Amino acid sequence: MRALVVYESSFGNTGMVAEAVWRGLADHVEDAALRRVDVAPTSLPPSLQLLVVGGPTQAFGMSRPSTRQDAQAKAGLPTTCPTTGVREWLHQLEPPNRPVYSATFDTRIHSPHVPGSAAVGAWRLLNKGGFELTAEAESFWVEGLKGPLRDGELDRAYTWGVSLSGLLLGAVRR
Repeated sequence: MRALVVYESSFGNTGMVAEAVWRGLADHVEDAALRRVDVAPTSLPPSLQLLVVGGPTQAFGMSRPSTRQDAQAKAGLPTTCPTTGVREWLHQLEPPNRPVYSATFDTRIHSPHVPGSAAVGAWRLLNKGGFELTAEAESFWVEGLKGPLRDGELDRAYTWGVSLSGLLLGAVRR
């Protein structure tokens, strides 16, 4: 695979954004894949050129087991805490032995009073892990704790995916 979008989602909003980003990539680049974080590989395939990572912002940053459990409780779901979120996956991710572009995104409550960003935290971990960060961390907005996504966010996510595909098209021409 040339591009991989890995995501974590609590209420489904981040999953919808991840799928839109993936569609934007897949419509312009061959061999783009979409994986939930709990089934994403920690050893990246040698053909991978772009890794996109996304997750919900919880408690001012990337989720933790306790914030994932809290999110499930608030959604009225059984509180069996998922063991792997973006934070844990990134800590297990093997560093690349070649240049791999990367980008991060999150979903956040659209409010000027809620600080923090899971995308920025993931961006920092990827940077420490030796990935080439090629885009600023991107946030997609939800209304309230559980969503839904604000109008236009899926279109914006698709467009962002298309823009990321340009990284791979440029790599082919080099």
